[in-house]
Amino acid sequence: MEIHIKEAAEKIGLPTHTLRYYEQEGLLPFIKRDGNGNRIFDEADLLWLELIVCLRKTDIPLSELRAIVELTKEGDSTASQRKQIFEKHKEKMMEKQRDLDNAFIKIDSKIEFYDELEKKYHKEKLN
Repeated sequence: MEIHIKEAAEKIGLPTHTLRYYEQEGLLPFIKRDGNGNRIFDEADLLWLELIVCLRKTDIPLSELRAIVELTKEGDSTASQRKQIFEKHKEKMMEKQRDLDNAFIKIDSKIEFYDELEKKYHKEKLN
């Protein structure tokens, strides 16, 4: 299966200009071109794009993605280095998750406070 940028963008859920930007940033070095110079995406490209989208949602820096791409281009001998990048990023995500969990606790506490305040207000209003 080979598709052009518009179809790839639709499948991934990104605008075409974002895919072009990712290519300019060196994140899509394996994209082929047809005889007219149009980008051609295959299944492996789409899987990589899905991973990029996932990682960007977790705020991975473009520099780390570039490093993964460069190491990938060097071959399997860099697997441990790529793994290390993912492990470090996972640690950052876990720390952020702990921060978010604490924030949810505080927010839930505030919501409970307002629930009680509303109940008190409505009870007083009825009396």
